Amino acid sequence: MILYSIPIFSQLEAVMRDLLKFFHTNVGLTWAWAIVATTVLVRLILVPLTIRQIHSMQSLQRHAPQMKEIQKKYKGDKQKQNEELMKFYRENHINPAASCLPMLLQIPVFISLYYTLKYFTHHFETAGQDLSWLHPIIPNILNHTTSSWGGYLLLVVYVASQMASTLFMAATADKTQRILFMIMPLFFVFVIAHFPAGLVLYWVTTNLWTVGQGLITRRLVARTPTPAPERRSSRTSPKDDGTSGNGASPEGPSPKPAPSAAQQQPRQVRRKKKRTSRR
Repeated sequence: MILYSIPIFSQLEAVMRDLLKFFHTNVGLTWAWAIVATTVLVRLILVPLTIRQIHSMQSLQRHAPQMKEIQKKYKGDKQKQNEELMKFYRENHINPAASCLPMLLQIPVFISLYYTLKYFTHHFETAGQDLSWLHPIIPNILNHTTSSWGGYLLLVVYVASQMASTLFMAATADKTQRILFMIMPLFFVFVIAHFPAGLVLYWVTTNLWTVGQGLITRRLVARTPTPAPERRSSRTSPKDDGTSGNGASPEGPSPKPAPSAAQQQPRQVRRKKKRTSRR
């Protein structure tokens, strides 16, 4: 109720009601499929930000060795480490916030849908309405997720889809962080189990969209260019790459001395004359 009293959230909840009513009344979808259609519409709007997110993740992954060197160099000075990292981000046009912006923008949508389903009966006539999804899997999207056996199946799909989407969201994280991100859905599932089934349906659709979009976009979107190699300083000893220090090509092997005139003439063989015997 505290968030609902804030004007911006009440206005977002009104927008969510209008969207669901449009898909239900004008398009002819059931309320459950109207939630799926609203989810797809939200994700379509966030496509440009998602593309920037993938570019940012690819750039972070490419520059990970350089960033680790900076963290290692200034390990004892956190302030200097952050300054050097921010300088490195500016020089290489990296925006770390771009990787989490699409997720942050979905939080108001999640909250507005939660209040829409919570006060659904106050704004819509539910008598004779089809509130199921793939009946009899989810008999009523307004009930708690665990109120039916289909709700447990939906929670399993949620955990699997959340883990799969995490593989794309945490591609640049280290091994410990990736394990933590993979375990988080197992703990969060106990929280969303008490939410309306329609809200879990929204989150499952979002996760499946993230997985599908990640597989497709990574093939279609051009990868970020590989960073240029570091310039050598004057103190850095040049590698033995077969070139001299001034950039001139190395001299070839010294030519062999020309053979002398005596060596050029063929060797003459003297034959001994036969002595004639005197008679």
